Formats: sequence, structure tokens, C-alpha cells
Amino acid sequence: MSAVNVLIHVRFSPSGEVTDIGSRPATVASQQWFDYLSGKAGESYQPLSGGRGVFRIPSGELESLSAALAGA
Repeated sequence: MSAVNVLIHVRFSPSGEVTDIGSRPATVASQQWFDYLSGKAGESYQPLSGGRGVFRIPSGELESLSAALAGA
């Protein structure tokens, strides 16, 4: 049985700043969440056209990443 991946959608402004990102803990800014995910799970990121991208992260890993950042 394979792990279920969660897709986290990211949108960027023309300047490259993150404007919107999914599954973000309430206390964390969009850019901070993107930077954290890039550092911890960057290999699961896929850039898309039109200033967008997605992270494909196993659900269990996403929960632990979210908890670790929110608790830091």
C-alpha cells in the first residue's frame, strides 16, 4: 500500500514572492512556509507554468513538517 500524497499548490507574484500556498499553518507567513518546505522537502517540488508550482508530500510527512514549524 502506497502513501497518499498531498498536493500543496503555490502561486508566485511576478517578482518571485509567494502570494499563496496551501496547507499553511495559521501562524506562518506564506513565504516562510514555502522556504521551510523547500529546505525540508525540496525534492518533492514541481514548478509549473504561469507562476505556479506544487509540492507532492506524503500526508504523514506533511503533518510532522507542519507541527515542527508551528512549534518552533
